[in-house]
Amino acid sequence: MSDERRIIDAWMQHPTPHFLQQPIFDSVWRWGQSGQVISAVPQELSAIVKALDEDSVRIGLISAWWGPQGPLITNDEVASCVRRYPERFVGIASVNLSRPREAIRELRRCVRELGFRGLRILPWLWNLPPDDRRYYPLYSECVELDIPFCLQVGHAGPLCASEPGRPIPYLDHVAHEFPELKIVAGHIGFPWTGEMISLATKYPNVYIDTSAYQATRYPAEFVEYLRHHGRKKVLFGSNYPWWPPKDCLKDLEALHLDAETQGLFLYQNAQRVFKLE
Repeated sequence: MSDERRIIDAWMQHPTPHFLQQPIFDSVWRWGQSGQVISAVPQELSAIVKALDEDSVRIGLISAWWGPQGPLITNDEVASCVRRYPERFVGIASVNLSRPREAIRELRRCVRELGFRGLRILPWLWNLPPDDRRYYPLYSECVELDIPFCLQVGHAGPLCASEPGRPIPYLDHVAHEFPELKIVAGHIGFPWTGEMISLATKYPNVYIDTSAYQATRYPAEFVEYLRHHGRKKVLFGSNYPWWPPKDCLKDLEALHLDAETQGLFLYQNAQRVFKLE
């Protein structure tokens, strides 16, 4: 099997009608690579699997979403996707940040009963940077459950303030105070990519995923990092449905990655971080 056929996509979501109808996403549909998808909802899960086959993606880490108004994609909806296609999808949980005890119980259920492999909270959605006190019980639980904490870094494409996505000082505080916590920061951190690279360099358990960016749009400093000392710290992600994997990987050869680095980037780093072996 070639590296291309082993691709693991670290950031996907099932585009349910409730999720896609959120007004907050209007700006993303305007400039996203796959705005035409919105006219085709609701998408059948089988159609998404077909798209994965066409895009040479073996496994998609498919995420729940939870915001201040409640779940946008529920954990049980994600679990249903995984049950239907257990060889193709891995669940990533989301929980109610405003109710820490309930959130911990739900996270334990997702991991211990549903087999999920990570937790994702979006700071821009809550307008709370990741060093807010409400995250901290969840960080401790992620360490106990031995799962990564996933989040978005960089500017917010949806119609929200971007400041909670700035890596320094917010994520720097978290990585310093929870050295055992595996952190996967999605969307490469632009326009603060240099800050994100510095954190991934500084902290052994901090990683970056490339979701929402085509390979040809990676900043030069990020490509340099990926080619050299960051080769074991970067995971491929698409942010489907806005960016299909094939669009994100278009012209991947232009990055001039050697065979080992390409394998690490496309699937091996995700296998290791999310324990998918």
